[in-house]
Amino acid sequence: RLNLNFTVTSKRRLKLLVDEGHVDGWDDPRLPTLSGLRRRGYTPAAIRHFCENLGVSRADSVIDMSILEASVRDDLNHNAPRAFCVLNPLKLVLENWPEDREEWLDAPLHPQNEDMGTRRMPLTREVYIDREDFREEANKKYKRLVLGDRVRLRYGYVIQAEDIVRDADGEIVEVRCSYDPDTLGKNPEGRKVKGVIHWVPASSSIECEVRLYDRLFNAANPDKGEEGTTFLDNINPDSLQVLSGCRAEPSLAEATLDDRFQFEREGYFCVDSRDSKAGAMVFNRTVTLRDSWGG
Repeated sequence: RLNLNFTVTSKRRLKLLVDEGHVDGWDDPRLPTLSGLRRRGYTPAAIRHFCENLGVSRADSVIDMSILEASVRDDLNHNAPRAFCVLNPLKLVLENWPEDREEWLDAPLHPQNEDMGTRRMPLTREVYIDREDFREEANKKYKRLVLGDRVRLRYGYVIQAEDIVRDADGEIVEVRCSYDPDTLGKNPEGRKVKGVIHWVPASSSIECEVRLYDRLFNAANPDKGEEGTTFLDNINPDSLQVLSGCRAEPSLAEATLDDRFQFEREGYFCVDSRDSKAGAMVFNRTVTLRDSWGG
């Protein structure tokens, strides 16, 4: 048996997880079943590469989960097209952009593989950025949008945050900005740009659900716990985070079941093969861009 840490491969334990509702069926993307791995977005090539690297042994062994994750990360890094998805949307308004103007920008499907071609992104007066990409105040290490400072919209123009709009509870609901029309494809002279952030057009982006899957157990060996506990006591309560109201670039409306993407700056994702449908897209995170477990 090929065992993995941070999970269980015993059919008896897997059945218990399913029967007691700790997971959502045998194809739950957190399970090490083939149907679960497929729904998670793992590719056949990544699994084959993982097994080939391990070789064959007469003895049972426990393999670090990070090795399997590295295999699919490497495969998707080379083969998955890129796309924008804003997980926690914050509206940004370009005040000096005409209300009826729509400009189409070209973005590569893969920055290291020109043969994959390009995708087109409509830039409009109103866009969404991730709420984590804006601060009213920040130290010098923060390389995203700060009130009064500049960043570049990826593949687009340099913008500057001018003002904010708050709701009745004091939460920021809108950032008012200006854009520099002389910065498309070139850097502004004599002006400092703090970084680059991703975005989607407000009007034509699609609303979607994003499921952030992580390792099912907190312990490398779930069966080894304190006396009087079982492997169920080591279940990771944060192994699934469901995000609703996310916004994805318009091209993802045409994504089909099991299509895989790198959401730039977020990780690798696939269309959920069971719950996703036209007009109500669901994307599952396959793996993060980097190993977040220190493996």
